[in-house]
Amino acid sequence: MVDKKYNGLISLRLNANLHAAIVQAAEKEGRSVNNYIATILTRHLESVQPSKSSFEQRQFVGRTVSGSLMTPENGLILVDGIYYRYLIEGNQAVEPKRQYVIIEANGNVLVLRPF
Repeated sequence: MVDKKYNGLISLRLNANLHAAIVQAAEKEGRSVNNYIATILTRHLESVQPSKSSFEQRQFVGRTVSGSLMTPENGLILVDGIYYRYLIEGNQAVEPKRQYVIIEANGNVLVLRPF
């Protein structure tokens, strides 16, 4: 159970160069700054507490993949030599020339967001 003093809000002061770099990195991944920072912090915590995350979560979330690696006929995507099932956020059709960001990994299913 989460203590009431943790409401999910945090004030953070950054120098201007770091702020700019974070904004640019978030834009590159097609994420909001808030989501980008939360993802980075989550990945760090999972790396120091690996038992709380799966191999796929640690290795794939945040990576970009090409639509050309997807086979819509059978709903599979090839990532690092292994075929995974995939879902595209918003149930969009596969665009082979488009890049996608892996935003979630649950077992053998990857959730992708168009980049």
